[in-house]
Amino acid sequence: MGRADVLPFWFGEPDEVTPAFIRQAAVDALNAGDTFYTQNLGLPELRQKLAAYASRLHGSASARQFRSENITVTNSGMSALMLVTQAIIGPGDRVVIVTPVWPNLVEIPKVLGANAVTFPLTFGLEGWTLNLERLLETLSPSTRAVYINSPNNPTGWTIDRNSQMTILEHCRRHGIWILADDAYERLYFASPRAGDVAMESLAPAPSFLDIATAQDRVISVNTFSKSWLMTGFRLGWIVMPEELIGDIGKLIEYNTSCAPPFVQRAGIAAVDRGEPIVVHTVSRLRQSRDFLLARLTQIPGIEATIPPGAMYAFFRVAGLTDSLNFCKKLVTEAGLGLAPGISFGEEGEGFVRWCFAASEERLAEGVARLQRALGSMQLHR
Repeated sequence: MGRADVLPFWFGEPDEVTPAFIRQAAVDALNAGDTFYTQNLGLPELRQKLAAYASRLHGSASARQFRSENITVTNSGMSALMLVTQAIIGPGDRVVIVTPVWPNLVEIPKVLGANAVTFPLTFGLEGWTLNLERLLETLSPSTRAVYINSPNNPTGWTIDRNSQMTILEHCRRHGIWILADDAYERLYFASPRAGDVAMESLAPAPSFLDIATAQDRVISVNTFSKSWLMTGFRLGWIVMPEELIGDIGKLIEYNTSCAPPFVQRAGIAAVDRGEPIVVHTVSRLRQSRDFLLARLTQIPGIEATIPPGAMYAFFRVAGLTDSLNFCKKLVTEAGLGLAPGISFGEEGEGFVRWCFAASEERLAEGVARLQRALGSMQLHR
């Protein structure tokens, strides 16, 4: 951190600044004196717009229209995950988390005293896959909730509709909550390529919101960070059954009171005018993904598959048994910042995560540094 010579691909963050019209909305709100406390659940205007946004993305498949009463605005998607867990999980509760995954998703239930059970995806020639039958066996009637991040950080794995339907029906029978971490739902590369169709909007990844009813125990956590290039704004939202809104409102009061109103004004601008940003981001990330994976797979000893979503290449390095030490050496000896696979669970050991939300020039230089480093390191192969 702070070394100018390091190429930082370790964070899940686009390298482009937040679009000017979104930044200007926050500036205008500040200049107008919009600096006071606001409602715990978020500005009514933003909640209404997010309800309409969710209905546009997911309502046609489920014949469901979301309302403001289903929406809560939060101080980041990270805060949303904690709030939801505080609302539905207690000490000793059994929570199943599909991994590898961003570590916060596993650690949050642990912080609250829950029994966190990890369920690993499997890596093979077709990339990362879910053993659905084994997952259903793991989701016993004593399970309180299952946490699923799709598209997945770090693997890019994206759950399919049939698997979602099977999981939802199973969870309905046993009263299990589904917490869907949908932070990357718009960063989905199965959408058409630029030029194939009119690119006014892009379909999101398959979502549990597409198939859930208003009565289902399904909660979607989302963030403005990825799709609209707003990582530093720390703004997120929750789509939830109406029955939870009161408890979530209290928890926000006890945690942060409210999201800053001028940040929420930037969020309104993003929802109102941000679809071209999503289209641009997905197109750019697809090109960067293809560029990086084509070069990584040419390096002897590296095994990688093309991720269908998110913004990461999660690749295996032959002979690698200590990914943390490996990544520390990459920083100190090669000036290359990558994330160690062990950070995302035991099944991530031997892998390394590379965020490809960067220019091709920087990616190419990063690959060159990786090749030089691998040539000088003694890995058992």
